[in-house]
Amino acid sequence: MLSAFANAFKTPDLRMRMLFTLGILVVFRLGSVIPTPNVDVGAVDQCRTQAESSTMAGLYSLVNLFSGGALLQLAIFALGIMPYITASIILQLLVVVVPRLEALKKEGAAGQNKITQYTRYLTLVLAVLNSTAFVTLAVNGQLFPGCATPVVFSTDIFPVVVMVLTMTAGTALVMWLGELITERGVGNGMSLLIFTQIAATFPTSMWSIQMQNGWVPFILVLVIGLLVMAGVVFMELGQRRIPVQYAKRMVGRRMFGGSTTYIPLKVNQAGVIPVIFAASMMYIPSLYAQFRPDSEFSRWIIANFTTGGHPVYMVTLFLLIVFFTYFYVSITFDPVEVADNMKKYGGFIPGIRAGKATEKYLGFVLSRLTFPGSLYLGLISLIPSVAFILIQANQNFPFGGVSLLIIVGVGLDTVRQIESKLQQRTYEGFLR
Repeated sequence: MLSAFANAFKTPDLRMRMLFTLGILVVFRLGSVIPTPNVDVGAVDQCRTQAESSTMAGLYSLVNLFSGGALLQLAIFALGIMPYITASIILQLLVVVVPRLEALKKEGAAGQNKITQYTRYLTLVLAVLNSTAFVTLAVNGQLFPGCATPVVFSTDIFPVVVMVLTMTAGTALVMWLGELITERGVGNGMSLLIFTQIAATFPTSMWSIQMQNGWVPFILVLVIGLLVMAGVVFMELGQRRIPVQYAKRMVGRRMFGGSTTYIPLKVNQAGVIPVIFAASMMYIPSLYAQFRPDSEFSRWIIANFTTGGHPVYMVTLFLLIVFFTYFYVSITFDPVEVADNMKKYGGFIPGIRAGKATEKYLGFVLSRLTFPGSLYLGLISLIPSVAFILIQANQNFPFGGVSLLIIVGVGLDTVRQIESKLQQRTYEGFLR
């Protein structure tokens, strides 16, 4: 593997791509620590320390995770890539229900480019809304629970508008940097930006565990984290390959078809999306409790939903992940469409009749795979909650949930892309 990595840097084109990617990631990290105008950095550091120990800190943990901590620093890249992720998910859901978008998807590359353009527009709209909400909370002193220190120098309209425009422009710049990596670098640009932000929080999170609990829990967490990561790699690579055979057909004087291929159905067909959906839904009760703190229902929410180690929280999160896994797989993989396409081009599954029988077979296999996949996602997402019970490290626990799934998935995808480019030139990959 080390020799293959050295060969990657010896290849001029691949070396330039890798260095270009690293340069973009450096710029991205710099923008994540530069504060927006009108922000009191000292007050932000003080309030952030208090907020991390607050039970309401989980309200912003998902966005703060994807921003690498830039949100609670009120940096120019405070929103990170989260608006783009939200816009992409919304467009994916709308493709299923909006006939115009569904027609664009079937047009191939041209239609996909149009959907990508819509995603960019929606990203900017969401960036304006999100930045306005977070700046308003910061100006009103509600961004950091329990901190009365003002984090902005001025509450006048012009400085506040400048903060909103700066964060929105930062989101647009992040989106452009991600597309640059995809076009001229190595790997998927948006995924690598998320990977970078999450990986940037690992050293701080691990060291906070050592400071709070000592060296023995620190080493134990590290060993368990590596074992869990190995298990995640095993599950992410697991797939069911359904063989597909195409019949031979004569077109003019040429013979077409007769080939054999397969349909790869992954155990985790939904990826990390169900976890993001479920985590977002879990923030709604806490958000309600923040605005209505005096009601009896709000006190029950604070007691059961703002602490990750509570059984009610854990069971609700697990059930939501299972539900959203089935929901997302059902809208992203259509057995009817796959069966029709196979029948149109003369393909069939050996032993299964084309048409309705193939549709039922694909649906049966997909449901059998989705069940263990949903359980796997649910158990992985409960790791931080279990850590909270054992070592009181829920807010700073790095190995679990969204972070672990994204790091492993993006790492595997990037290594595959580097290996494929390397094999095109040297016929040697990382695994040889």
